[in-house]
Amino acid sequence: MKRIIALALACLMVLACFAGCGSKKADDVIYIGIYEPASGDNGAGGKQETLGIQYANTLVNTVTLGGKEYKIELVEVDNQSSTDKAISAASQLVSKGCSIVLGSYGSGVSIAAADTFANAKIPAIGCSCTNPAVTDGNEYYYRICYLDPFQGTVLANYAFEEKGETAYVLAQLGDDYSVGLATSFQSAYEALGGKVVYETFPEGTSDFTAYITSAKNAGADVMFAPTSTTSASLIISQAASNGAEYALMAGDTWESSVILDAAKGTNLDVSVSTFFDENDDTAAGKEFVTGFKAWLNANPDKLTNNGGNDIVAAVSALGFDGYMTAVEAIKAADSADSQAVADALGGVVYTGVTGEIKFDEIGDAVRNLAYIKTVDTVNGAFVFGKIQTIAD
Repeated sequence: MKRIIALALACLMVLACFAGCGSKKADDVIYIGIYEPASGDNGAGGKQETLGIQYANTLVNTVTLGGKEYKIELVEVDNQSSTDKAISAASQLVSKGCSIVLGSYGSGVSIAAADTFANAKIPAIGCSCTNPAVTDGNEYYYRICYLDPFQGTVLANYAFEEKGETAYVLAQLGDDYSVGLATSFQSAYEALGGKVVYETFPEGTSDFTAYITSAKNAGADVMFAPTSTTSASLIISQAASNGAEYALMAGDTWESSVILDAAKGTNLDVSVSTFFDENDDTAAGKEFVTGFKAWLNANPDKLTNNGGNDIVAAVSALGFDGYMTAVEAIKAADSADSQAVADALGGVVYTGVTGEIKFDEIGDAVRNLAYIKTVDTVNGAFVFGKIQTIAD
């Protein structure tokens, strides 16, 4: 149904400025856009997601269409983690003539750019943006990760079972990802019989002492704070300084070296949910982790962008799978035309390092599990905890 509607819309869009992007390309080059934050609150995560895309491009950088071989080149823009900068960044990819776009880390900037891609008839694949609004009502946006209602429920189940029956939930006001995941967690946690105290903080907050104290006064067993890595680092360090005894939990954004650095040397109990574990023992997982680590360690700049270590973030695995899915869509379309790629994308089925990827009618990946990791605060490393499903 999604593709049928897309075709109908395409027929109605006759303005030349919204025509397919093929005329803007070099004859033998296909452009795949990277729409990610390289700066701002989510810059650390955006860089790691981009690394996965870049690594995939080193392995598969050509495609044969209609008997002719084309080179695949990446076009990168920095959306600066800002919804105010989103449209400008997305427009750069439109101007370049991208056949398909990958990103973004951060649901807010993905939502903000969605219409820009749709109006240009360029399909986009969200690798880790989990807010339902990214794909809802947009015929050109897809995603390969699970959604926040699923993630929030999984985390609520884990928190209620493993940490206790009182949760303090803290979200950033106006941030689609933060508020969306916090709300999903709250609903699921309360449905289990838990008590929730919910608060928000404004953008730019650097002193979280009052919120940390509020959690203590509420008798919280766990603080759930799905925030950017910038805010998370401050929350963790200030919670440690104030002797917080409750557990700290968050979603996929906290699966970052920034969190490991902040938590190392503390006595905190920190857990996150994520999409992939580098100790995955599947053949595809092992091959990806081995190759990605070797690639990182051979490139000092890439290693720096990964946080100064070769820990494999789940968003890097998702970036890798997003790129490979995009290539499959181009091959299925047998064309570099963005509308043709969009028409083919919904039918793509690809087995990636994060599992099988296939899309439902809305354009969301069908996912049914999440990884729970805890932080080893002595060594500054993530430790696999368990695989969690909604039924658990």
